[in-house]
Amino acid sequence: MDATAFAPTEMKTFLLYVATALAEIVGCYLPYLWLKQDRPAWLLLPGALSLAVFAWLLTLHETAAGRVYAAYGGVYICVALAWLWAVDRVRPTPWDVAGVLVALCGMGLIMFQPRA
Repeated sequence: MDATAFAPTEMKTFLLYVATALAEIVGCYLPYLWLKQDRPAWLLLPGALSLAVFAWLLTLHETAAGRVYAAYGGVYICVALAWLWAVDRVRPTPWDVAGVLVALCGMGLIMFQPRA
């Protein structure tokens, strides 16, 4: 079978991880704003909703939960550094980028290994 036949499934898996990471980051960032930057307490409500969406998104993967959580970590690192750049306006260093590449390689090894 051609290796490109798996590309749509792999992209869907990766994008699902990105959505999951964004839900987790938003769910943690909104309470952070309330606690550290004196923003309104109502931010806790969308934060809690975002964390509930995060947990639900983790259930949409078709492999064992432990494998999902392990591979998710690699994508989370990537999205967190993108958030650092886009939201916090802190440009990632070359070391950050290297770390992301290593983490994404690990994610790929875990999620896209040959299955019997």
